[in-house]
Amino acid sequence: MGTILSRKRQDGSVGHTAQIRLKAGGKVVFTESKTFDRRPAADAWLRKRETELSQPGAPTKPTDPLLKDVIDQYNLEKQKLHGKTKAQVLNTIRDAEIGGLHCSEINCQELVNFAKRIDAQPSTRGNYMSHLASIFSVAKPAWGYPLDKQAMGDARAVLDKLGLIGKSRQRARRPTLDELDKLMSHYSVAEAKRENIIPMTRLILFAIFSTRRQEEIMRLEGRDLDKANLEIVVRDMKNPGEKIGNDARATLTVEALRLIELQPETKGIIWPYNAQSVSASFTRACVLLGIDDLHFHDLRHEGISRLFELGWSIPRVASVSGHRSWTSLKRYAHLRQVGGKYENWPWLTTILSAEP
Repeated sequence: MGTILSRKRQDGSVGHTAQIRLKAGGKVVFTESKTFDRRPAADAWLRKRETELSQPGAPTKPTDPLLKDVIDQYNLEKQKLHGKTKAQVLNTIRDAEIGGLHCSEINCQELVNFAKRIDAQPSTRGNYMSHLASIFSVAKPAWGYPLDKQAMGDARAVLDKLGLIGKSRQRARRPTLDELDKLMSHYSVAEAKRENIIPMTRLILFAIFSTRRQEEIMRLEGRDLDKANLEIVVRDMKNPGEKIGNDARATLTVEALRLIELQPETKGIIWPYNAQSVSASFTRACVLLGIDDLHFHDLRHEGISRLFELGWSIPRVASVSGHRSWTSLKRYAHLRQVGGKYENWPWLTTILSAEP
């Protein structure tokens, strides 16, 4: 009837969530959970509650748990894994002051005060409230916990009016050919000196010509490559809803396929490198070369914009980028030129004509 889930918190300590679920007719009619710092305490509470609930006439109405326990239960019962960002945000919320409040104590004012204490940009605060809202949307209908969904709606409306939450600013930064020349020259020298080094020259080009996000690149597998149809399956492709388990087929440009072919042939990971290491290397190189405010993710923006400059249609660009709507794609369609920006670029010719 009861289970205990142990997980590591942000501060390195371990929390032990004891959960009880009662079923009748194959359906869950009662659920209760509580989190403890010590496993023996969780065991003791579980035994005590199981004994109490086994007595005739024992009350099985939902309790008024702490928000942190509801978050633990949400994490425990959700079938799909959270993305890294959502998991981190929920862990931060459960360990914050608001996580120690009972559900019935959390009103609009408490939510507004919580958001005000988040030292971040409005877009980040908005993400926090959005992920917390997902808890509010299921807590009462699923488990009967008194989390007021209307209070969350009112809080988000207040925060929006006060300018404390908002959408993230859309970047329009694209690298110039001069900046890319500097990066390619820098990395080609390093790659000539060392064999076992991340092939940043190829990765930079692949990010542009595949339009893939940094972490998606590092998940691509040889077994998912369809050379004949110029396609590859992108595992856990990011989208506005779920990322984990969202595997999507994407079109490869000819250049992107060639860059994959230059990698050692494998059924496993094509680019077996750490995404954070790639990002850190790119950032250090930009600082060293005096390239201001350029991120690795901007290479995706460059790649998508390039396809529009080549005259590709919206559906054709979306088949490469993975976007699901024109609304998401329209910010890339600010054309700087018409035609192939890289048509006579020496670095592209040099790298694509190299031996695997």
